[in-house]
Amino acid sequence: MTRTLASLVLLAFALLTLPFASRAQTLEIDIVGGNAAALPITVVPMPYLGTNVAPDTDVAAVIAADLNRSGQFRTLPDANIIEKPIRGSEIQFPTWRVLKQDFIVVGRVLDAPDGGYRVEYELYDVAKQERLLGLAMTGRVRGMRDIAHQIADQVYEKILGVRGAFWTRIAYVTASGRHPNQQYALMVADADGFNPQTVVRSREPLMSPAWAPDGRRLAYVSFERGNSTIYIQELTTGAREVVASFRGINGAPAFSPDGTKLALTLSRTGNPEIYVMDLGSKALTQITRHFSIDTEAVWTPDGQSLVFTSDRAGRPQLYQVPATGGEPTRLTFEGDYNAKASVSFDGKKFAMAQGNRNVYRIAVLDRSLAQPRWQTLSPGNLDESPSFAPNASMLLYATKEGGRGVLYAVSADARVRQRLVLTDGDVREPAWSPYRQR
Repeated sequence: MTRTLASLVLLAFALLTLPFASRAQTLEIDIVGGNAAALPITVVPMPYLGTNVAPDTDVAAVIAADLNRSGQFRTLPDANIIEKPIRGSEIQFPTWRVLKQDFIVVGRVLDAPDGGYRVEYELYDVAKQERLLGLAMTGRVRGMRDIAHQIADQVYEKILGVRGAFWTRIAYVTASGRHPNQQYALMVADADGFNPQTVVRSREPLMSPAWAPDGRRLAYVSFERGNSTIYIQELTTGAREVVASFRGINGAPAFSPDGTKLALTLSRTGNPEIYVMDLGSKALTQITRHFSIDTEAVWTPDGQSLVFTSDRAGRPQLYQVPATGGEPTRLTFEGDYNAKASVSFDGKKFAMAQGNRNVYRIAVLDRSLAQPRWQTLSPGNLDESPSFAPNASMLLYATKEGGRGVLYAVSADARVRQRLVLTDGDVREPAWSPYRQR
């Protein structure tokens, strides 16, 4: 696979024409790796104490899985949970000190008056024997995983002081079948890969999903009209509109932090350049003007700048330019190839696909330090399309395994990776959603 940026804009289009395995939608979860320095925490099983049908969701198991995959916590295996308190008053703290646990979560599932369920839980500091949280949440049977993710978020935030990102979503593109019967789908799922939902299906390629900051809309590229076209689609209603269908390439959409603008790559004048569209008026502002290929623009959190990929120095590298236009500044000098940036919520870290001698891995540049630091987060040979979680604690990326596309979520310290694999098919181009509105 060539990595010259002379074909970078078309690279993703070409990838979508490769043959794929047969169709499927279910994601498998597989935790690989671990973090010995993570905080030890026990999430005690939370029994159902009601009189109706017990919910299918194991709330405690979902909470534990969330905390484990963050890389910040190490949960005690069920086999080692020798006591199972469901209330703080039942906790025998010496037991958990012997087991070298820093924190313990206990709870129970009850019937709610409206026919749903009520989850009551408590978080304790074992050493201090102090209750840190004691809350209750209610929901319907189909919302029990949402409740579990929100509890994990609350535990994460209480202990670490950083908002959790487990109750978020991911978007990705799937492809199945073989030419001439290929099928494509834009999917949205929970951040752990469960509850996949189809946003749009097409016999023509779909690519480049990008979340609006409100989490209610997705921008993406479709070829259903014969040429690349950028759509924005409402997730709740399914309503969508064409926002860019110019002659040539219409690609790489990215919402501004306030949701009023869209950065995109257009070749309407013959050469791929970065533009910004005002979504209210549809007015276009051309940001870059160079004979090279400029593409894959993303916004900095303050909305004042764009980070994009360009081969203007001979090889693909990242550049930053004011969102109103101006002279770009080169950001990356390490590696033969740096492309497809994702910027952390605080603007301090830049994730990218970094290539060296035909090996492509996910790397993060931390520019908050006096001496900027590089870290490689993935171990593969063809890792692409990184996307930060909204709290930057984890990243999603795409890679190839056994000839098919899979997704990984990796903790920011690279110590824990979670594989999200289509049981039969191909998945790529992940995008992590913003926080859901509480």
